[in-house]
Amino acid sequence: MKYLTKSTKSTQVLNLIEQAIDILVAVDIPTDNQTQRSLERMAMAFLAVAGVTKQWQEAQGFEEGRILKTREIITFINANFEEHISSGSYDDIRRKDLKLLVLAGLIWNSANNPNAATNDPTRGYTLETGFKNLVRTYGTAHWKSGLSEFLKNRTSLKVQLARKRVIKTVPVTLLDGKTLRFSPGPHNELQKLIIEEFLPRFGKGCQVLYIGDTANKILYIDQSWLDSLNFFELAHDKLPDIIAYQPQKNWLYLIEAVHSGGVISEVRMLELKQLTQTCKAEIIFVTAFLNRTEFRKWSAEIAWETEVWIASTPDHLIHFNGGKFLGPYRNQ
Repeated sequence: MKYLTKSTKSTQVLNLIEQAIDILVAVDIPTDNQTQRSLERMAMAFLAVAGVTKQWQEAQGFEEGRILKTREIITFINANFEEHISSGSYDDIRRKDLKLLVLAGLIWNSANNPNAATNDPTRGYTLETGFKNLVRTYGTAHWKSGLSEFLKNRTSLKVQLARKRVIKTVPVTLLDGKTLRFSPGPHNELQKLIIEEFLPRFGKGCQVLYIGDTANKILYIDQSWLDSLNFFELAHDKLPDIIAYQPQKNWLYLIEAVHSGGVISEVRMLELKQLTQTCKAEIIFVTAFLNRTEFRKWSAEIAWETEVWIASTPDHLIHFNGGKFLGPYRNQ
């Protein structure tokens, strides 16, 4: 048995159900996350709608007037496939057993009354014409060519449910002209602005040494520069979002891009100071925000002796200090 490893059904019934599953797999109905019993019930519901009990050439659809209601499907299954499904389980036929086949367009719902309400007794199920013509060829020399033609211009349900996203990445140009691509999102949009707007204004001549990304923790790294500065291990989980170095002044910018948290607070600054005790460069701490609204949310937590940059007003800095403008603070 290819799909049903355990069953008490007769060989004839089991073979027919296995064939039904094989057809559904061939037309890309997802089966990976289904139990053996759910596969079996879906196959039997399919067989009932098609009216197949022995040969696939028996399959009928809308043109032949075969339109079954859910209770009629249960009756057919019980009569032909050694089942004892309760007539009160009719809702399971609609919600579970036929759901994927209807979504895939292989079985039409309410074929004789397309505008019927969910609980309308006139609702019925029938094979879509092209699918009916295909299943009639199963087991014949025409099956493979018919299947290929049937699938040619269809987007399978498996593909539709997978919903593979085409992510539009955010291009970022470094100061040396190199282009990187961020995954999208407000946090990474802010990091892009830091690199392309903040550093050219307030970090002229800076070399970007590290950039994190919400989808990829290390998007960019210049390990040789960091090693030469004796910077702490980048595998550490307390990294800032961006690290940039100004070699002429020997200034190292540790920059946090704040969207939902992560400002350079007194605790965060102490933590970074301890981690950079042996660093050869002088440290500048910067917290960046997209706009003033975001800044106001976090202003009370920002540490003294740090800088704040707001992307919506890129030509200005807010200095959380009393005695000087942008620059490192040496221990006194």
